[in-house]
Amino acid sequence: MFDMLLGGLGLVSSFSTAALVGAGLIIGLFVGALPGLGPLMGIILLLPYAITFPPVQAMGFLIAIYVGGSCGGAISAILLRIPGTPLAAATLFDGYPMAQNGRAADAIGIAISASALGGAFGGLILILFSPSIAAFAAGFGPPEYALLAITGLTAIAAVSDQSMLKGLIAGTAGLLLATAGTDEFTAAERFTFGLFEMSDGFNIVAIVVGLFAISEMSNLLTGNDLLDRPTLSIARPGFRTVLLVLRHWPNLLRSSSIGAFIGALPGAGGVISSFTAYAVAKTFSRADERYGEGAEGGIVASESANNATAGGALVPTLALGIPGDAVTAVLIGALLILGIFPGPTLFAQHSDIVGGIFLVYMLANIALFVVGILLTPLFVYVLRLRKLVLIPTVLLMCAIGTYAVGSSIFDLWVMFAFGIVGLILRAGGYPLAPMVIGVILGPLLENNVRRALLLSHDGLRIFIDRPVSATLVFINAALLLCVFFFTLRRHFAGRRSKPLPVNT
Repeated sequence: MFDMLLGGLGLVSSFSTAALVGAGLIIGLFVGALPGLGPLMGIILLLPYAITFPPVQAMGFLIAIYVGGSCGGAISAILLRIPGTPLAAATLFDGYPMAQNGRAADAIGIAISASALGGAFGGLILILFSPSIAAFAAGFGPPEYALLAITGLTAIAAVSDQSMLKGLIAGTAGLLLATAGTDEFTAAERFTFGLFEMSDGFNIVAIVVGLFAISEMSNLLTGNDLLDRPTLSIARPGFRTVLLVLRHWPNLLRSSSIGAFIGALPGAGGVISSFTAYAVAKTFSRADERYGEGAEGGIVASESANNATAGGALVPTLALGIPGDAVTAVLIGALLILGIFPGPTLFAQHSDIVGGIFLVYMLANIALFVVGILLTPLFVYVLRLRKLVLIPTVLLMCAIGTYAVGSSIFDLWVMFAFGIVGLILRAGGYPLAPMVIGVILGPLLENNVRRALLLSHDGLRIFIDRPVSATLVFINAALLLCVFFFTLRRHFAGRRSKPLPVNT
């Protein structure tokens, strides 16, 4: 591990890397603070530009957006009672009351400090556990990789939405989209409809930008507040707010641990971890802390947890090639575009790049504290933007960025087509993230299933004859049963809670 970090140090110790991490943080804080955007949207919009840099610099830029965006939503949650991202939903429980009590600057400072410390804790988890997991998985063959892909697909599709069925449908649609293009084994064209542009399948950037960015901007256009400008007072937090966070160090460590653990579970994400950490902190709080009325510990719990989740989510992303959430799914796409394949072989073949990614993640969290505190007044100004200005700007960036990837007009049509698909899925209550995961994990699943069957002399027995693959079969079956059980329990609980009809 030391050699890995030492090798990465040479790739990180340059002004251009530090400048890209700083720029990514600022952009992440902006898109996090603006309601309706968030780190996923920021990464999607700037992915075409990021992949023009060397791998460590590109990943440092994107990861910094992830780190900054995970924190930025707290600013609008505290000042406007509107979480900039779902990650900050639990923060407004105490952040907004604290701002109403005249402590807006302290609330923002606590949120930024807790995010930086929680993210650094998640980075330690990433550095300590990713190499061990990758070393264990280094002996994996096609059966194990195929089952790992199923694990990722099942978990993400199941927990991404209230409806397990809709999540699985969206994930299956992503798998079907991944089959378009040229068959790797036979060189036959599949679902290309005679179009040369489809020979390599759908461009992942066009799919992601269309599903998330285009559909979100189209959704915002239907609102009645396009011309509204929020009125906000400028909050100027100080560096001393880190001392307010450290007063709650047991809460900080506990919440960061919860965030890192939940982040490492495929599909769980920062929303679950922040609410879980908040609930646990409230359970262990003293009566005089008054959670829900402006308690400092409430902000510490939710913000440290959701930023620690980022480090935890990168563990399966880098070590196994399985995304921990929708953001890391896009980060996997970025690595693939850069010609780097995440998983156990990444640590053996590109240990210096892995070390560099570890270091830029830690650098982003350390810099988050300084950049966030100094530039908070500027982020408050951004919150005053009218949506009428914001929406066309984002749409223009989407079009330019998608075209820049392959200089293809066809990719623009794909982007707009998936924008319509995203609108339809949103209207039907279908989650978008499982579709992206299906597109990314689909080739991994298909190719390794076919390789495993070619190697096998007994058909499907190869998946249960090997100890690790048999264990993964059991884990997948248990996961499906657990999700099915909890879905049924939630369904019947909802039916019991409905009021009985009153006869008149």
